[in-house]
Amino acid sequence: MEFKELILKRRSCRAYEESGRIEKAEVEEVLNEALLAPSWCNYESARCYVAVSPEKIEAVRSALPDYNKNNSKNACAYIVTAYEKGASGYIGGKPSDGLGDQWGAYDLGLHDAYLVLSLKDHGYDSLIMGLRDENKLRELFAIPENEVIMSVIAVGTHEGDIKPGPRKALSEVAKIR
Repeated sequence: MEFKELILKRRSCRAYEESGRIEKAEVEEVLNEALLAPSWCNYESARCYVAVSPEKIEAVRSALPDYNKNNSKNACAYIVTAYEKGASGYIGGKPSDGLGDQWGAYDLGLHDAYLVLSLKDHGYDSLIMGLRDENKLRELFAIPENEVIMSVIAVGTHEGDIKPGPRKALSEVAKIR
């Protein structure tokens, strides 16, 4: 798929087909493509924890509030994304500027953007969710304390096209002089 078509077709999906499934090899391919995202000094501090078995999927669902459970019903996978503290934005173990670990969040945002675009390119829809039970997810995947859990990404297929929502005018968000 051409890039412009890809970004126009990728939308947050809140209703998935019941029969969807993603194979481990395809998950690995998508994650490898997401690793191509730029990161601070190529530290690649993004971390992914993927639920593809029915048991793991249900366990991740139990770590979501009802709103997100309903919006991701029938997802064929969940990808929990996190970043390693003290990597991006640090030089010699010290923050390079006032942003410190916020650079890790920035890098993870780039990573997750590549991830959802790669998913779409492979024929999958997705929903990035921030509301989750961090402690349950940590326990479920043995996520170390030195990682900041940012999101849970639901993966699946939506029947038909997802209609784009309204967008702000460029003049509202950009100043070009």
